[in-house]
Amino acid sequence: MFGMAFGGPGPLLLLLLAVTVDAVFGDWLDRVLPDPARLAFRFCNAADARLNRIQRGATDRLLRGALVVLVVILLAALAGLAVEWVGGQGRGWLLELLALLCGLRGRAAWTKVRAVRRALEKGGASAGQEAIQGLTRRHVYGLDEHGVARAAVEAAARAFDRKLVAPVFAYALLGVPGMLVWTAMDGADAALGSPGIRHGRFGLTAATLDDALNALPARLAGLLLAVAAPFIGTAKGGGAFRAMARDARKHPSLNMGWPIAAMAGALGLSLGGPHRDGGVVITEAWIGDGRARATSADIGRALALYAVAALILIGLVALLMWGVAGV
Repeated sequence: MFGMAFGGPGPLLLLLLAVTVDAVFGDWLDRVLPDPARLAFRFCNAADARLNRIQRGATDRLLRGALVVLVVILLAALAGLAVEWVGGQGRGWLLELLALLCGLRGRAAWTKVRAVRRALEKGGASAGQEAIQGLTRRHVYGLDEHGVARAAVEAAARAFDRKLVAPVFAYALLGVPGMLVWTAMDGADAALGSPGIRHGRFGLTAATLDDALNALPARLAGLLLAVAAPFIGTAKGGGAFRAMARDARKHPSLNMGWPIAAMAGALGLSLGGPHRDGGVVITEAWIGDGRARATSADIGRALALYAVAALILIGLVALLMWGVAGV
């Protein structure tokens, strides 16, 4: 199998070890290991400032944005291939494990959402607005306490998909190159994929490719959250499945509606909805049919759901490894 280290653990055992280590030590690792998504984000921001000029034609900006994405993908794929080549040499599997830990940010993302809950409880809306920055594309200073709580619950759903399920899926399917390409595209989409005049053409390739790569992982993330719901007090698995079937396609993103709808349905919340960006009201559909007045306690329930779904994901990796070993 791909990435098999001579005399070392196979790829699925490496994956199981990596997700377990991330679940326990991810906060500390986030401070010491480079984040491929963050590196890609910085590269794309620099390219955006240099290459994306408003006065250029639409086709020119589209081609320049596509070139930036192509460079990001090639660099990530080449880095992944180099890691796998070294991984086949003696104790090189340690480098492959390290690369996996660089790409997995599940625990770190969970901790950032928890910080929003603590900020809301200690400092109210203003503290929550500061803490939620970087976790949402909404204009944070237009959010009240309930808006901050809803944004944090949505951030938990997105992070479960993008920082845990998607990199695990990419590695299981295409090894280290696939995982690094995914994490790099995660950063590229964060930098260039937002809708609007500036990135409508320059960021189109990043947004489209991100949607394609995340199509299956996002749906898997929603399924895992729904399966985890019965283990969380008042959460309801049936509500998660109903919300996904009814509302997932209402979300502006082709993919994010699935984990967000699962989270909303499981917790009995309404997420998304209209919000203000400065003096402009942005109209978005509501996801879920529960309470819109989310609280810090709902963030705690979302974090618990995230944690249980992560444990189920770890169990699935273990089952897959056992199944492959038995063949």
